[in-house]
Amino acid sequence: MKIGIPTEIKNNECRVSITPAGVFELIKNNHIVYVQSRAGEGSGFFDKDYVRAGATILPTIEDIYQKSEMIVKVKEPIEKEYSLIKENQIVFTYFHFASSKKLTKAMIDSKAICIAYETVEDMDGTLPLLTPMSEVAGRMSIQQGAKYLEKPIKGRGILLGGVPGVKPGKVLVLGAGVVGVQAAKMAAGLGAHVTIMDINMKRLRYVNDILPNHVVTEFSSEYSIRKHIKTHDLIVGGVLVKGGKAPKLITRDMLKEMRPGTVIVDVAVDQGGCFETTKATTHQEPTYIIDDVVHYSVANMPGAVPYTSTIALTNVTLPYVISIANNGWEKACAIDKALYKGLNIIKGDVVYAEINEAFNLKFIEA
Repeated sequence: MKIGIPTEIKNNECRVSITPAGVFELIKNNHIVYVQSRAGEGSGFFDKDYVRAGATILPTIEDIYQKSEMIVKVKEPIEKEYSLIKENQIVFTYFHFASSKKLTKAMIDSKAICIAYETVEDMDGTLPLLTPMSEVAGRMSIQQGAKYLEKPIKGRGILLGGVPGVKPGKVLVLGAGVVGVQAAKMAAGLGAHVTIMDINMKRLRYVNDILPNHVVTEFSSEYSIRKHIKTHDLIVGGVLVKGGKAPKLITRDMLKEMRPGTVIVDVAVDQGGCFETTKATTHQEPTYIIDDVVHYSVANMPGAVPYTSTIALTNVTLPYVISIANNGWEKACAIDKALYKGLNIIKGDVVYAEINEAFNLKFIEA
């Protein structure tokens, strides 16, 4: 199969979808790999590295889409790419369709085969291709939140870990999934007082077992959230509805209950955000302020640490890429039920129920 690796063109997206080591494995399986010139530079991988691995370097994104049977990306195609995608072409990437009707319609119109990383699902309900980026984003939520708590950036002027004689900062984490656990772990490591909330008691028991005593678990409810936002300095939203829109756990009126300079980080922004006032931002302009509350909602947080993120992503996506390339998408999805659940749109038909629910589109069973 002819596989194309384009340069990511989303704002400040420095990741690349496959490392040279991944390309080497695809070449070993007798596939042709096209890499757009300089696609890997932002992640620390150069054209010469890809050439040594056996790839062919092409100069433009148009060349990549034109020559390839399968496109492997990191982020969803943006508007400039819509017209480049061909009928029957396989596009394997993070799509997050439920957050964008425009993208969804464009991919329906393209009649491509859209396989979404974020909905590939193992039998135990875990999301293997979302997990590594959720791990990165969860950890980064604390790193970024701690920075934006500084006074020159309009934060409360809080050092999360405190110092002798001064209480540590307080972090509220909404959601005890991968993002939430990683955020709580990082915040606890800094010495902050952490409250993590979820409606899944199994997850709360897990958190209670693995994290230190200054991480407190609590069942999530609107009443409890309203209580805690009055006293916490940093609030991280890490809830996930597989393939669907995130629930709005913090509404606009709640902002007035927070202290000026409180920082809220919405890691669920790719799925529409779990705060009512969330709007997607970029690494270039990552924050905005509403009612004296600092909002951080960068839609590609792991893109700020592309070397780590690219390797972590390739580690989990490569076996699926090889399977699709070796078998074709239909056979690969037939033999791997996890990959089958990654099918979102096939040749103009929406085959993932949550996308239909988000936009009231016609749903067809894959």
